[in-house]
Amino acid sequence: MSFKRGSGGGGELWARGKVPKKWTFLLCLGSFCAGLLFANSWKMPEAKDIIRTSGTEDKLNLVANDCNPRIINEKPEPKDILDGVSNAQEVIQTLDKTISDLEMELAAARATQESILNGAPLSETLKAAEATGRRKYLMVVGINTAFSSRRRRDSVRATWMPQGEKRKKLEEERGIIIRFVIGHSATSGGILDKAIEAEHRKHGDLMRLDHIEGYLELSAKTKSYFATAVSMWDADFYIKVDDDVHVNIATLGMTLAKHRSKPRVYIGCMKSGPVLAQKGVRYHEPEYWKFGEDGNKYFRHATGQLYAISNDLAAYISMNQHVLHKYANEDVSLGSWFIGLDVEHIDDRRLCCGTPPDCEWKAQAGNICVASFDWTCSGICNSAERINEVHRRCGEGEKMVWDAVF
Repeated sequence: MSFKRGSGGGGELWARGKVPKKWTFLLCLGSFCAGLLFANSWKMPEAKDIIRTSGTEDKLNLVANDCNPRIINEKPEPKDILDGVSNAQEVIQTLDKTISDLEMELAAARATQESILNGAPLSETLKAAEATGRRKYLMVVGINTAFSSRRRRDSVRATWMPQGEKRKKLEEERGIIIRFVIGHSATSGGILDKAIEAEHRKHGDLMRLDHIEGYLELSAKTKSYFATAVSMWDADFYIKVDDDVHVNIATLGMTLAKHRSKPRVYIGCMKSGPVLAQKGVRYHEPEYWKFGEDGNKYFRHATGQLYAISNDLAAYISMNQHVLHKYANEDVSLGSWFIGLDVEHIDDRRLCCGTPPDCEWKAQAGNICVASFDWTCSGICNSAERINEVHRRCGEGEKMVWDAVF
């Protein structure tokens, strides 16, 4: 079968299944135009546009949920950072003060509880503390004394320790408490205790401890003193001084007041004496082996004639008194209790001047001594007879204690 050939050549090409060139051109042109139209009606978003849009929506959602119209990724100003740090420090200081107050109350409660459990009645001083409340004092001065030291006590009363109404005024107006510190005899209620009770009724200046007196028990007495004092009076500083040392109270107060802002201070004439292993000698240390080889020295600690500690350290002793180790010498014991603690040791040589002419020369030069004694006697030699002379030549004057700025 054959097809009939027409007059044009196109029929033959179509018959053979081929597209003419003009139709190919028209199809391509039409496809191109349709593609342009289709591309303009729908465009694929770029990756950066997706990220930008998503981030904006998340930010808006975060701000909406926070109810605080601020930009999330805005960097804080340096002033805002400093303000934040300052506020945090104030909060920490407030918490520290609260903790310190709670520790003081706990120490007082423990001291009272121990007295009750031990069957000992509350002392007159503890009862007085309950009556007067917890007002703030500058310092508590505890004068370490013994049953046999009545003449020493009377010589102190006649020189640097105010008496009667002046002592009460010193407490109320100047915030200074002064007491002789003594425990009990081995025979409770014996003649020695009765003599001390009669002396207290006369002068009202003794602080009785729940402690049995004895020279070898001075470390235990020191612990008992600080624990009892911190439970009775809330003071910035607690001082221990021997009853054969001359003290200028106003100068002591002004010296300590300079360190009021420091939380844990230990003030005295720092020394590092030899550890004495030989038996029978004065200041023998039975536990000398703990300090290394023979001939070694003690760690730095304040000499025992007079030293002061801040409130936090007294509270620390009170709360840990049952586990604080006692060495033979009480000044060594006190220094050992602060080893390992963050304590500032302040070496002030005005707390250990010599007797005249040493303290007299210093007073004339305007550098009044806090305490005066003889190193050869570990106190004023024959203090009951000589302390009046030391007071006359090296004393600061009675007026100074009322004019001093603490």
